[in-house]
Amino acid sequence: MTDERHERRIRLMQTLFAHTFIEETSQADPDAELAAEVELIVTDLPQIDAQIHRFALERPLSEINKVDLAVLRLIVYESQHKKTPKKVLIDEAVELAKEFGSETSPKFVNGVLGQLLMTELDAKPDPESAPESESASSEALGEQKDTGATT
Repeated sequence: MTDERHERRIRLMQTLFAHTFIEETSQADPDAELAAEVELIVTDLPQIDAQIHRFALERPLSEINKVDLAVLRLIVYESQHKKTPKKVLIDEAVELAKEFGSETSPKFVNGVLGQLLMTELDAKPDPESAPESESASSEALGEQKDTGATT
């Protein structure tokens, strides 16, 4: 049984890979919906590549295996635009790297995404829990806020 999401990621990764050699994505894949999603990714490449560069300092982008780069770009984009859990994205990236990359690809992709996505998680405070947790902990400790009213 095949996972449709995995198959879609394979096609997206392959189209991104082809894009590194063919500038027009429409020529890289005849599927219009897929080509449109790749165009969205390509539009974000400067920002995506800057993030990858930040966590893959030992290798300039020009020296990263093109399959690895396509996998990293796809997963970074998906982490920013979809609600897929970060650990699922890392697992998927490692599987794509095993399937299409070199012998060292899974370890490299796992290392870069592990740092990048986990740092991204740490950098984003949960907007719902942050203010409530502070006031909830104050109330739990029996502290009352000074409202300025006198009794």
